[in-house]
Amino acid sequence: TTLNLQNTQISDKQAEAPADALKVNETLTTLDLQNNQTSANGADALANALKVNRTLTTLHLQNNQISAKEAKALADALKVNQTLTTLNLSPNQISDEGAAQLADALKVNQSLAILNLSLNQISAKGSEALADALKVNQTLTTLNLEENQISAKAAEALADALK
Repeated sequence: TTLNLQNTQISDKQAEAPADALKVNETLTTLDLQNNQTSANGADALANALKVNRTLTTLHLQNNQISAKEAKALADALKVNQTLTTLNLSPNQISDEGAAQLADALKVNQSLAILNLSLNQISAKGSEALADALKVNQTLTTLNLEENQISAKAAEALADALK
């Protein structure tokens, strides 16, 4: 089952409703919240739901107001969630700090296959943290870092991680 709520101007408070439903729902596999106004409270509610949900495989949060703080909450959820395979966080304001948090989650997560972090103000520090995670992660098949500020050194670290 797919719930598509993109472009509906969902605020933080309104994002709590689908998040609460995720805690008990056993059929929803895709939740699309792209192009909304979800930030701190909404992302935290979604992260808490991901900690207990066992059916959601795809979460689209692109073009919201997700910063490093919200990325940390989502990263904490990824450390325990075993079903999410696709997470789209492009474009938001994840930054290096958020990328590092997500990288830590990737070191232990065993389900995520696709992570889109394009257009997230990630530079060398964040991409190097992601490269370290790629060295141990066995499930991620696609990491999109398009339109970030990745240095040549960081690109080399990413390439080395794939060997």
